[in-house]
This record gives sequence, C-alpha cells and structure tokens, in this order.
Amino acid sequence: MLTQDQLKQAVAKQALSHIRQHLIQDAIIGIGTGSTADFFIDALAEHRHAFRGAVASSERSAKRLAMHGIRVFDLNEVDELAVYVDGADEINAKLEMIKGGGGALTREKIVASASHHFVCIVDESKVVDNLGAFPLPIEVLAISKEVVSRQLYQLGATEVIERKDFLTDNGHPILDVKGLKIEDAARLEAQINDIPGVVTCGLFAIRPATVALVGTQEGVKIIGQTADPRYA
Repeated sequence: MLTQDQLKQAVAKQALSHIRQHLIQDAIIGIGTGSTADFFIDALAEHRHAFRGAVASSERSAKRLAMHGIRVFDLNEVDELAVYVDGADEINAKLEMIKGGGGALTREKIVASASHHFVCIVDESKVVDNLGAFPLPIEVLAISKEVVSRQLYQLGATEVIERKDFLTDNGHPILDVKGLKIEDAARLEAQINDIPGVVTCGLFAIRPATVALVGTQEGVKIIGQTADPRYA
C-alpha cells in the first residue's frame, strides 16, 4: 500500500504532465503552498529551463523554488498566470475547497485569482462529500479577533480558536473555526469575507478549482472541469 507521501508524489508528477502545455519560454506559473506543492516544485525543477519562472503564494514556496534555480516573480510584475497549482485541505465534487492549513490562504487566493486555470493536487484523504470536517482557517486583523469571533458564532460556529504562536506571511493571526454547516460554500465564503476585520477565509468556492488530480491507491484520478468557460 502506498503511503500518503507516495500518493502526493504521484499526483505531483501527474500535475506536471497535466500542465506541460503551459511550460513555454515566456510562461510564468503560480505555485501554491504545502507538502503536496513541495513535491510539485521538486518535480518542476527538472523543467526549469522550459519556462520563465513562477509566482509563489508563500515565503516557504518561494524559498523552495529559488533553491531549485527557478526564478520567482512578484505578482505585481506579472499581467496574468496561465495556470496555478496548489493543494487543499478538503475538496468536494464541485471542486470547492477548504485551504489554509499551512496559513497561506490569502496569498493563495490572490495568486489563484490571477490564473486562468487552477489545478488542485491532493491525495484521496482530502476528497470529501461535505466540506467542514477540517476547521475553516480565517485570516484576520489582530484588532478584530474578538469582533470576528462573535460574528462567526452567530453564523453557527461551535468553536473559534486563534492559531497558537502563528502569524501569516502578511503578519496577521489566523482563527480556526469548527462546527460551521457548509451547505452553500460560495454564500458562506461571501458572508465571512464581508465581516469587517476579515482578511480572507479559507473557503475557495466562489472561484473553485478548474480540475482536481487525486492520488489514490489505484492511480491518479481526475475530478472534472468547472463549467465556467473562463477557466476551461
């Protein structure tokens, strides 16, 4: 039986094949954050001369890209990204996700928004019928922690915990939220993002993934394409 790391490696290599058409001389691609993204960066390094460079969604990924000799661009230097590759903490059949376990959710959402094609790479343990078993990360301004927490309880949260001894790359704390019933993920994402003091929440449903590559014991499986033609 394959280990979780072996599943992540397999799906990372498959993602490289999936985006090969985007690895052209002037291309800049978006790279996410996390253990599966790390495996993808390692696989991408063998093709570093085929494309111009990458935009990273975290300092962690930027360092790993640079270590492999891949040029890292600031997103402000880039007009658009053909493709963004990242993992998820949970993903459903609609390609809606919970992200942010590693704390990079805001930059991940920004880089994803600048990309035409979002390839989510996960192992099979991350595929769920209903989002919400994984606590929902929410990046907030420090001054707003209590105000935001009270409104999250009003939305149905059973527990709101500030992540201990942690600040994001943007210098903000994260609240991990348990107990929310996520029946309409896009609606809840908009509601949370509208709370004053919220930087962003870890629901990626308003703009879901384009496609998900899932590492399983039987091989890499694909969860279809979004119907939105902008991301086809």
